Amino acid sequence: MTLPIARPEDVGFRPQAIAEVDLLLERHLAEAAFPGAVAAVGKDGALAYLRAFGRLSYDTDAPAVETDTIYDLASLTKVVVTTTMAMILVDQGLVDLAAAVSTFLPGFKGGGRERVTVWHLLTHSSGLPGWAALYEEAIGRQAYLRRIEATPLSFEPGRQSEYSDLGFMLLGEVLERVAGEDLDVFARRAILGPLGMKDTLYRPGPERLPRIAPTERDPWRGRLLRGEVHDGNAFALGGVAPHAGLFGTAPDLATFAQMTLDGGVHDGKRIVSRETVERFTRRAGIPGSSRALGWNTPAPGSSAGGLLSPESVGQTGFTGTSLWIDAPRRLFLILLTNRVHPTRANEAVPRVVRAAFAEAVIRSLARP
Repeated sequence: MTLPIARPEDVGFRPQAIAEVDLLLERHLAEAAFPGAVAAVGKDGALAYLRAFGRLSYDTDAPAVETDTIYDLASLTKVVVTTTMAMILVDQGLVDLAAAVSTFLPGFKGGGRERVTVWHLLTHSSGLPGWAALYEEAIGRQAYLRRIEATPLSFEPGRQSEYSDLGFMLLGEVLERVAGEDLDVFARRAILGPLGMKDTLYRPGPERLPRIAPTERDPWRGRLLRGEVHDGNAFALGGVAPHAGLFGTAPDLATFAQMTLDGGVHDGKRIVSRETVERFTRRAGIPGSSRALGWNTPAPGSSAGGLLSPESVGQTGFTGTSLWIDAPRRLFLILLTNRVHPTRANEAVPRVVRAAFAEAVIRSLARP
């Protein structure tokens, strides 16, 4: 953890006001919105808030959550690894966002696919549908690729946006071919390693298992998932995927968020150029969509709530994770939960808790 620690009142929060965030999360914990959580808030280059709540599971003898508890980050993988990898390759001149995907993947053709660009994949506007249970019918990366390449487009590229795991799987294939390096290897070498994110990784080993929050009792796999990726398609791909698979902690994500706020720099090392960070975090201008490149931006009814700056960017994960970065306020907020434990039926986090948490943080500021 390289971020300095600051008292909330020293970085723009009203004295004692951040306690309102505690009360909010404790209330939702008591209402069983999640078994446990870690929340982090950074402001003006410092970590102002880092708290753990509850237990790893609903069992009364389950270990308490700690601030370094490891969560299945789910779709936060899309921004931490895949989007950042795309940024780095753009900086290196290896990826042109306007290039057709078929340039890299010759099998992706016909039915309007020739018009799909890398930009469309990043903005979820390719026309590829959001999701498919490929793990029920495909075995191995090549089978996955063939299946996605053959999937009919649902709409004309760029006309609208549909959040698409399939699009990000295709994007990851493009990026790996360009980089000549596997996704997890690139992530460790160029992103996670330089940022010192030592507890953020794919396929965590048994030595980390006691610190990992369990997710769902999965009927497909017939067991409680802990330390193996929750997403079925990512699991079938061996646990490493562009759309899911990453595990990590709130302190690690705080470092990543601060790097983004600092325009791509961490500890004197440039990870991504400021120009590229700004390019990726602007709204893409797709009709009816709040999407930026890889990231999302606040919209009515979203996990951002109603008080974050319009220029903010964020991402959520199905397992109960979220990250929002408010550049005008020099602010980030992170909420990690395992709300899918023991089943995904509990929707309090996506429906209520995330937005309420974001709004409570903003209301705690001396100048909201």
